[in-house]
Amino acid sequence: MAYATPEDVEARLGRPLEEWERTVVAQRLEDAELILRSRIPDLDERIADGRVSEDAVVMVESEMVMRLVRNPEGYISETDGNYSYQLSQEVSSGRLFVLPHEWNLLGIRGGIYTITPYVKIPRHRIPPCEWTVL
Repeated sequence: MAYATPEDVEARLGRPLEEWERTVVAQRLEDAELILRSRIPDLDERIADGRVSEDAVVMVESEMVMRLVRNPEGYISETDGNYSYQLSQEVSSGRLFVLPHEWNLLGIRGGIYTITPYVKIPRHRIPPCEWTVL
């Protein structure tokens, strides 16, 4: 069960959810938690020992779902005659995702790293010389 509830999303959204939205939001909160647990399998333990704030988890899950509720079709812009508006790329994907600063709130730090391949080079042993130099 997700840490966030439809009521958490509703409070952050600033409007009551329609009944059909409430059902969708409840399921998408479960999906959001699956995404978090895919990267943080020990989420419950981190919350229990205080490494991650439960409030931060609720906030991130709610924000993930609110991005969908605000723009379920993933529109970037819309024009009708002389009227047009454009949405932020962060809000307009129509998918559940976690922003980099949200991962930071959950204690997951990103960074640059290098992968260096390890290649074992076979070494041929030269047999000792049987000649003796005097």
